[in-house]
Amino acid sequence: MIIKEKLGNISTFEVAGRHIDWLEMHWYETRKRIQHKKTRSGKEIAIKFLSESPEITQGDVLYHDEFMIIAAEILPCDCIVVKPKTIFETASLCYEIGNKHLPLFFENDSLLVPYEAPLFRLLTAQGYQILREDRRLLQPLKTTVSPHGDQSSTSLFSKIMQLTT
Repeated sequence: MIIKEKLGNISTFEVAGRHIDWLEMHWYETRKRIQHKKTRSGKEIAIKFLSESPEITQGDVLYHDEFMIIAAEILPCDCIVVKPKTIFETASLCYEIGNKHLPLFFENDSLLVPYEAPLFRLLTAQGYQILREDRRLLQPLKTTVSPHGDQSSTSLFSKIMQLTT
């Protein structure tokens, strides 16, 4: 079966007694345009989003008929969870994590990053209160960044730092 588009989300979809067959995905697979996977029941799926990045999220409906719905389930993974106390701490954490080019997620006033031992040790050594938990990485923090050497425009980090002084 070839999937070329998302059809909605299970939270607003008419289930009406149909069986939901979940397509399990890791967080890093949610933006892949072309991939081959199997649903929980073993149905072969080919995802081919040729025009744009799919940005598949929890519960996205990828297929439906009168008997079945195929929906995406984002699997939990090992994460570093930080709940910053101030805007300055938020800016500093975002800078540290962004400087390592790691994906950053945001949920319920917490920053989440897929677990990496060196980052965990660094943040602990810097005195941040961090946790290690299994979480679903659902909401990527979308940012725009100016190049490091570009002095003509200020970065988001610079603007936040100016607000705290």
